[in-house]
Amino acid sequence: MAKVSARIALSLCLLAVLFGACRRDLRSAQGVVEEFVDQHYVRIDLQKAKEYSVGIALEKINEEIRLTSGQIIDAATRKPGVHYRLLEKKEGERRASFLYEGTIRAEDAPEFKRRWLIAARKEADQWRVSNFTEYD
Repeated sequence: MAKVSARIALSLCLLAVLFGACRRDLRSAQGVVEEFVDQHYVRIDLQKAKEYSVGIALEKINEEIRLTSGQIIDAATRKPGVHYRLLEKKEGERRASFLYEGTIRAEDAPEFKRRWLIAARKEADQWRVSNFTEYD
């Protein structure tokens, strides 16, 4: 019985370590940018993406919210499958930019790709997305 309890405890500890290691570092430019990409493009949660935005990016998110007002996007909404990968990054002390390629799969539609150029800046020791642009 003690061996089973020890194995369960060890398994739970390993899961906790793995779960903690999978979380992104929101103190880094890349961590904040990837959280923004997840919220904006993958989960389509504009309110959550707004939390990581400043400047022009915040204005763009607010405009998207305005344009989609009245359209309910919730758990019942059919959302496309979105996966992305980092193509290029340039990081400075207070500014950074990241280029991602996103692959979008929707039901009854061919798969397509988009590129997202996302700029971030550090304000008061917090990284925020300052602009984003989408390309074919």
